[in-house]
Amino acid sequence: MSDLHNQSLTPKRNSSKPSILARVWWIRATLFLLACFTVVFPFTKTGKDAVRAWNRPATKTIVVNEPSTAQAQTIIDQAKKIAALEKESASRPAPAPVIERIPTIAIESDSDVRNTLKGFGLKYKANFPKGETASVERVRDDSYVANFSLDVKMPTPSTTAKQLAKINPHLTKMLPGLSDLMENGKVSPLFTKLYNNKAERLRREVLNLGRVLTSHNFYDCETMLEMKHPESGRQVFLFQADMDVVTDGSDGDRLEEMPASVVNSTYYQPFTSYSWDKVTNKKNPMVKGWEQRMKNAQEELNRSSTTAERKTWLRSRMKMLKVGIDDMKVHSFLIAEHDPFIVVSVDKIRASRTQKEIPTVGDYVAVIYKDKVYPAIVGDGGPTFKAGESSLRLAKEINPIATSYHRPVSTLGVTYVVFPGTAAKPRRAPDYDRWHEQVTKLLGEIGGLGEGYTLHRWVDTFPKPPAEPEIGPEVIPEVVEPVIPPIGD
Repeated sequence: MSDLHNQSLTPKRNSSKPSILARVWWIRATLFLLACFTVVFPFTKTGKDAVRAWNRPATKTIVVNEPSTAQAQTIIDQAKKIAALEKESASRPAPAPVIERIPTIAIESDSDVRNTLKGFGLKYKANFPKGETASVERVRDDSYVANFSLDVKMPTPSTTAKQLAKINPHLTKMLPGLSDLMENGKVSPLFTKLYNNKAERLRREVLNLGRVLTSHNFYDCETMLEMKHPESGRQVFLFQADMDVVTDGSDGDRLEEMPASVVNSTYYQPFTSYSWDKVTNKKNPMVKGWEQRMKNAQEELNRSSTTAERKTWLRSRMKMLKVGIDDMKVHSFLIAEHDPFIVVSVDKIRASRTQKEIPTVGDYVAVIYKDKVYPAIVGDGGPTFKAGESSLRLAKEINPIATSYHRPVSTLGVTYVVFPGTAAKPRRAPDYDRWHEQVTKLLGEIGGLGEGYTLHRWVDTFPKPPAEPEIGPEVIPEVVEPVIPPIGD
């Protein structure tokens, strides 16, 4: 029984019929080869191309109608032209790309360039020549460089009456002796010096575009001529320029009160180069503001928190303020709001000490604009890189809209005829009638004014104190004796 049981449960190894796994051996081999292909194929060239094609976005097929014979010929001709141009370009070295632009409006950013574009043309370009490798170029000093060049043409002065007449056609008619006067004249060395001073200033400020002189302020003078009348021998210094405005000056004798904004201003200057001795005990109104500044400086000087450097500056400042206060206590000055005068550069004033043909403070002047002539004097000294500046009173007479921020004349249309060596001595308060008389006389010595032209007459604009009421003769009232009634019984 046991043998039978063992025979029924144990398979017969020597059976002639094969097993299922033995019959499907090729399936196993196929699966193995497929797995190897899946792993290796993506890394082959064909596999990589297949992956890229699989990941490429689908494209849309566009069907184009077949062109006509004429259209086809046109396409062929254009292709030939393009091929010819490409062949020609290939035969020449490729030029370095250049980007060039001339801005026409200010750049909208907080930069110095924005402020200067209104004053002069700014041309700039970017060049990209071929270089070495980046690792080489990044350590070379000449690889990445910005070049800035300021090109300014120095002007030639006008030397004939005909040239000046192009600026103001009235000039030769107004001054009939001008042509003869200019024939014997010469260009003043101060003209060259003026523009050399401007050029030197540009050199100093060239890297700060916000402070570079604009073209308007650079070309502010047409000419400067030193002349002598052939008959009278009267010396004349003529310069043609624009007109800026000065608002300085003070005089307690003639103007006891000034606005608080002026008195307390740290910019307003109470002095002019033309001054004279005070004649009253009235206090200069600007002294109050300067004394307050002295007080403020002393208080800051006494603070323990004030640095040593600041204290040094404050002491220097206080010395300057004291000198100014002492000067205002004993001298009077022109007041630009009321007195008509012009400003010349301080180097002219210095040169006048040794050269009689150069104008100085107090000399009489005839200021000409269009068909008007205004008497004035040289009243103050100004910057060495400017020409053409007058007091607010004269500026407003020429153009009522003039202010310290708005020049009356922006063209080079103002003629300043200065008579060197005519300053009155000793200096005294302005007398407009005398100025009119003297300038009339001096103009007569160089040919006089032409027919139809007259010299302007100034009027005093200083506020006058209120008039005291008139008191008539004393009236003595009539004394009437009282009537005493009789005493009854």
